[in-house]
Amino acid sequence: MSDPVISDFELPATGNTTFKLSAHRGQNVVVYFYPKDNTSGCTLEGQEFRDLYGDFSKANTLVVGISRDTLKSHESFKAEYQFPFELLADTEETACEQFGVMKLKNMYGKQVRGVERSTFVFDVNGKLVKSWRGLKAPGHAAEVLAFVQTL
Repeated sequence: MSDPVISDFELPATGNTTFKLSAHRGQNVVVYFYPKDNTSGCTLEGQEFRDLYGDFSKANTLVVGISRDTLKSHESFKAEYQFPFELLADTEETACEQFGVMKLKNMYGKQVRGVERSTFVFDVNGKLVKSWRGLKAPGHAAEVLAFVQTL
């Protein structure tokens, strides 16, 4: 699947803030979509981005995570694992639809609609320059960091 053209988007974020993609021109932005707060893969992915956050910052790169969970859920998930980046609540699935990350998945023998773990990198001009879809969490943050360090 080719990447969608991403227009600007705005979502409520942790820390009582609102995230707007265009407000971050001048720095690279990593937007990672994950299925659900407090699940093993999503926790591991968040921890890996957290552990490499200083290196992302040195590479002039902002990291944000997006799922369909509520802000309340995000606030406790972020606090429990001390994530230094904001989590965005896409309860209406607007960004999920825009990025094309909603997929049918098999869970316990049933078809369910959910978020496909995906990451998108925007450069300092707000241009989508790289994406990963249907990825596995372990080691992914390091792969994203290696890419942004080349920008």
